[in-house]
Amino acid sequence: MLNRKALAIAVSATFLLVGLSACDAGDNGAKDAAQKLADGLSALNVDQVGFTGVPDGSTATGALAELVKPLDPVKPKVSLASAVPAKDNKDQVTATLQYEWAFSGGTWSYSSTAELSRKDNAWTTAWTPGLLIPGFKAGNSLAMQSNAAPRGQILGDGGEVLVQDRPVLRIGIDKTKVDPAAVAASANALASLVQVDVEGYAKEVAAAGPQAFVEAISLRDDPSRTVSDAQIAAIAGAVAIKDSLPLAPTRTFARPVLGTVGEATAELIDKSNGRLKAGDSTGLSGLQAQYDTQLAGTPGIKVVEKDPKAAAGDQPRVLFSTQAKPGSNLQTTLSSKLQNLSESLLSKQTSASAIVAIKPSTGAILAAASGPGSNGYNTAMIGQYAPGSTFKAVTSLAMLRKGMTPDSTVACTPTIAAGGTSFKNAPTYNPAKIGEIPLRTAFAYSCNTAFVSNAATVSQADLASAAASLGVGVASQVGADSFAGSVPADVTEAEHAASMIGQGKVLTSPLAMANVAASIAAGSLVKPVLVPAAPGSTTSAAAPTDAKSGPPLSAAEAASLKDMMAAVVTERNAGGLNAVASGQVFAKTGTAEYGNDNPPKTHAWLIAIQGDLAVAMFLDDGGYASVVLSPLMVDFFNGVAAP
Repeated sequence: MLNRKALAIAVSATFLLVGLSACDAGDNGAKDAAQKLADGLSALNVDQVGFTGVPDGSTATGALAELVKPLDPVKPKVSLASAVPAKDNKDQVTATLQYEWAFSGGTWSYSSTAELSRKDNAWTTAWTPGLLIPGFKAGNSLAMQSNAAPRGQILGDGGEVLVQDRPVLRIGIDKTKVDPAAVAASANALASLVQVDVEGYAKEVAAAGPQAFVEAISLRDDPSRTVSDAQIAAIAGAVAIKDSLPLAPTRTFARPVLGTVGEATAELIDKSNGRLKAGDSTGLSGLQAQYDTQLAGTPGIKVVEKDPKAAAGDQPRVLFSTQAKPGSNLQTTLSSKLQNLSESLLSKQTSASAIVAIKPSTGAILAAASGPGSNGYNTAMIGQYAPGSTFKAVTSLAMLRKGMTPDSTVACTPTIAAGGTSFKNAPTYNPAKIGEIPLRTAFAYSCNTAFVSNAATVSQADLASAAASLGVGVASQVGADSFAGSVPADVTEAEHAASMIGQGKVLTSPLAMANVAASIAAGSLVKPVLVPAAPGSTTSAAAPTDAKSGPPLSAAEAASLKDMMAAVVTERNAGGLNAVASGQVFAKTGTAEYGNDNPPKTHAWLIAIQGDLAVAMFLDDGGYASVVLSPLMVDFFNGVAAP
């Protein structure tokens, strides 16, 4: 009813204002006083407005602020719709005020009236809550109730549901169910049971009011739950409330990528421009945070007038309401089979680790797993590490572009000096492969000195160009946080020599190296994608070449690189990959030294291609890839082929 009345008033507002001017030539100040009232209400500051019934305007401002506080941060936009003088008294004017409150789910529009009186050439109006909301009773209060919208699901390859509402138990202390003297002991016991910070939780419980329920943790209510109902019941005041949360199939499944949902923090509320308020659930990390607006939908709201004297069970007057709008699903390319397989292979790694799998024909990221040693960090997609000898695929492309072939002869020496730094081969390098050898052999056995010896022929710019042709350093619309790699131009002679073997200042992520393998497999630049619907995302392997992508990879270049990657397997430097039963595998191992230990720690890398699948494996403190990663890669490809 309020909205229809408001519309009628808005349509006639112009005529009424003109009528006032015609009646008194606009010289009695009534219209100005009414406009000042509208402006003050809109600003929630009526200090300069004349009122009766209160000491002054500032008193009315305080009352107004207290009244609208529950609707914060939404504020009214108030305009003067009309100002109509009384028929027989030019000192009495009725002003009609048009209100609009722009909530996220809809606009609350209505009108109210104010009676203005002139005395001693000053216009005043009586202060009453009815100025703000028609029929609002003095002593009542406003309240806003929220009805959460169903959150959208996160989908994987083929539309498989990855994240959906799953049952949880919200476990905490209900202070109404425990003797005040025992609250501290109960808080300590529960925190210890569910393995949260004991001191921090105890302080939170102590600070809460006597009627509060203070949650310690939400746990999946499924067979994986290790905290039993009996253990919870044994602690005075501890309760478990059944609820649901958007969760992946398991606690670890792609957690750094998908992210989590939880109660909005003060920082997120401040940044939301009114979209979030205390107590709301929201995405806290990963895709859940990045696409929170899409997934969360719009909650329904009710603005109500509460009467403190209302009888128990009486419902407050509903002034405005909106329906909740469910969130939209988010489509990703993740395959639950490949993601679960990857996480199982990394489950025993104590240092940071990752497996990334890409489908070269489309660029779809099928798996992006970070092991338990990553401690929740998204090593797979945003980790930044020296790629070591896997980068020789890039260096080899640059050498091919200088006229070499896999059969070209290169010098593999025990050591070589460049830029005042001495480079050598790995201690495990096969001494039978020292000397003048084909580039293919140098690649297969990973002769560092053979590649460093070509640093004078291949410039840093040549390296960067070749890297870009394979996706390193090329911006892609992945749809999630990612690191494409970097081959800096500003390097010393020694750093350039180190770049030839994937060290120095060269940095890549497991995603970037999987993309190198994918581009070689596809025979053209692949731009990886995780969220196909993200603005600018592509699912085409033959992505357009731009100024930062480098020259297009030719079919001949890709064939030569695959030729050398095949030799890595046939020469058994990636020991055991011949054991993969489901087809030929092309690979490149990599080891990158880091830190100041003696001997230094090493990153272990392995990239591989089989059919329409490209994979990168990484261990932060891994040793030699041929030893530690080759068995994992065999298990990966055999697992993919398994029904």
